[in-house]
Amino acid sequence: MGASSRMTTPASRKRSEVAEGVPDRVTTQVDAAFEAEVDAGDLARAVAATLAAEGDATSEVTIAITDDDTIAALNRQYRGVEGPTDVLSFPAQTPTPGFVTAPEAATYLGDIVIALPFTRSQAAELGRSLGEELRLLAVHGALHLLGYDHAEPGEEAAMWAWQAAILAGLGG
Repeated sequence: MGASSRMTTPASRKRSEVAEGVPDRVTTQVDAAFEAEVDAGDLARAVAATLAAEGDATSEVTIAITDDDTIAALNRQYRGVEGPTDVLSFPAQTPTPGFVTAPEAATYLGDIVIALPFTRSQAAELGRSLGEELRLLAVHGALHLLGYDHAEPGEEAAMWAWQAAILAGLGG
C-alpha cells in the first residue's frame, strides 16, 4: 500500500547494506532479529530490476525489513488502518505540506517497509517460500513508489501483470 512521508527506524534496530552487484541506489535495512532470514541482496536486485523495467536508472530506494508492531504503527499513522500489513511504500516525492524537498534529494524515490513476521505467515498460507514472498513484496512496493496502484480493478490487473512479468524476469 502506498503511504506518504518518510519513515525512520531506530539505528539500534537495523543493519544497512548495499547489495553486491547492485548499484548503491538500493539500500536495505534489516532489523537485527531477522538478518538470518533475509537475503538483502535478493531484495535489492528485485527493486533494481523493477526500476530498470520502468526505464529508471537514477532513483534511489531504501527497503526496510521490520516487525509487525512497527508496521502496524506506520499503518495506523499514515493510512488510518489498525493492525499490521505485509508492505507499505512511502514515496519521497509526494508533496508533504510544510516540507520542502532538497534538490539533492530529487533522485530519492522513497522507502519500502516490509513486516517480516506478517510476511512469513502470509507466505506459508499461500504456499510460497519466505524468499519468494519477500521478493514479490519488494517488487510490489517499488511499483507503488513508481506510481502504480490497485485501488480499481483495471489498475489492479495492470499492476499485477507487470509485477508478474518482473518476477518472471527474476526467475521468481
